[in-house]
Amino acid sequence: MESQKITNSDFGKSRRWYQDACGTALAMDLVGERWALLIIRELLLGPRRFGEIRGALVGLSANILTQRLEGLEKAGILERRQLPSPSNAQVYGLTKWGQAAEEPIFALSRWAAGSPAHDTTLPLSNTAFMLSLRTMMNREGARTMPSVDLGFRVGGEPFRARIVEGMLEIDRVDPDGADLVLIGQPSPLASVFYGRDSLAESQRLGKVAVSGDMSLGQRFVDLFALPTFGG
Repeated sequence: MESQKITNSDFGKSRRWYQDACGTALAMDLVGERWALLIIRELLLGPRRFGEIRGALVGLSANILTQRLEGLEKAGILERRQLPSPSNAQVYGLTKWGQAAEEPIFALSRWAAGSPAHDTTLPLSNTAFMLSLRTMMNREGARTMPSVDLGFRVGGEPFRARIVEGMLEIDRVDPDGADLVLIGQPSPLASVFYGRDSLAESQRLGKVAVSGDMSLGQRFVDLFALPTFGG
């Protein structure tokens, strides 16, 4: 996959700076505009085409997406790439430094998910659901899970996952042949993983489909919960 990088030493001159040496202020300059963090989120599992990014972010216009992609590219967070033949399509992917935003984004997600204002009934993208699993999994509990190959079809999009040393590794690849495959739209799946619906009941009602060992599936689901904070 060929990368097409743009370097721009004048990045800061074209932006409104907070005039603050704190890294938090600089982070806001880099990714604080509306949609910027969500665009990065959609790229955390690999490069995406323009239309795929826009399709995942309801309400994002083509014009604004173009502006945000250009800004993130100038900042060195993402780069344009060319897929190999026969596709030859242009995609957008995170740079090595851009990919390093994963941990702070996950930490911010965990923090925000504990807010009383968190509305879990709102829609979320396929990628957002899969990344929530990586963010919200009980890592200590995951270490007790047997080695298992997990497959997902979320909103028709394929994913594959496995637990490695208490961490969930996720790839956007075909799940066929996995030990356990869960199929559904992101919101019904989120209802299963975050406590509103049981896996068996959701399958009975046709909200999700399960291929594989149901008991193993429930054991996996039980690793997940939204954070709560006292105070």
